[in-house]
Amino acid sequence: MTDSTDNRSTPVEDEVGVELETSGSEFPYVAAVVRASGIHPKSSRMVSLGLRTFDADGTTGQTWHSTFTIGEDPGPVHLHGLTPEDLNGSPRYGTKLNEVSAILEGRTVITHDSPMTWGFIIEEAKRARRWANRANRNRRGHSGSRIRVGRVPAPETVVDTLATARRQRQILDDRRLFAVASLYDVSAPSPIASIDNADLRESDRTLEATNVLKDLFLAQSAADEATVMSWTNEDLRADSLGLQRSSVRVDAIEAPHPEKNPGKYKPGKSLATGMVFCVAPELEFSPDEIIAAGVAAGLTYTESVTRDASILVCNRPVDVPVEALTGKAMHAERKGIPLVSDSAFLRLTEDLRNKA
Repeated sequence: MTDSTDNRSTPVEDEVGVELETSGSEFPYVAAVVRASGIHPKSSRMVSLGLRTFDADGTTGQTWHSTFTIGEDPGPVHLHGLTPEDLNGSPRYGTKLNEVSAILEGRTVITHDSPMTWGFIIEEAKRARRWANRANRNRRGHSGSRIRVGRVPAPETVVDTLATARRQRQILDDRRLFAVASLYDVSAPSPIASIDNADLRESDRTLEATNVLKDLFLAQSAADEATVMSWTNEDLRADSLGLQRSSVRVDAIEAPHPEKNPGKYKPGKSLATGMVFCVAPELEFSPDEIIAAGVAAGLTYTESVTRDASILVCNRPVDVPVEALTGKAMHAERKGIPLVSDSAFLRLTEDLRNKA
């Protein structure tokens, strides 16, 4: 386990073990990189966390890193670079929660894939508090102090650089942090595994990733600050898998579906109440705006592209042939589900509301 802070923007190997107290006003941003045993916070566990505070000029204020004991198999080593032996002697996340919260409190947290990264940070905090509550209940009537854990982190805002890259119309053949950073000419290691980076310590790789994440956020902000995808802490909540998504999206997922689905949308025609719509990442507008418009018009939202879907909202690049489609657009094409651009979808939903 390592637990490190630093007041200089220096190579990762020089950052371990140096302490510095920083303020949120002086360094208002913090890049957060999570290593976990899987992709769903409810069923997987966070095994390490790296944090780096910085300012608008990119100057680093503080770096922090720790591995965590989870009391179970940490899963495939290739996911995080840590063996069970590496985690021996590591603290529980709950014992570090106050430190984590103090760093994140009131700052803008920068993540790459915020549903997963922020989901693990929050889910592990809630898990630690539940464990402490159970332990304290079992100690009733016994002498000794109660177990205390820190508060759930409450940042000002959470930013997602992956969602921002999509909003800024980057073609993402590889969604990993280092690959996306290279699209913005940000210096980053190759995302492809090699013998050289396999020999790096997990703490070095994670803190290096926080530095790349910092530079990617600054590059995206410089490219088009208005399209940087962010949510306030109050606007986020967990879905059934523990992924932290916008409340608009989770509300739409959980909403009842009283209307029967009339079938697939016919291009050039009108939408009908009860149609099931799905949203792809390739959008010009905010996904929350698209989802809210669809729900307000009486449509049913779904996260997955199934055969029951009526329409997929997706800005497919005109120069991409059908056989080169990826992700949700590819699945929609294979299932015969029509695609419509987000601007066209907004017009269609407005027409449907006006008819009601």
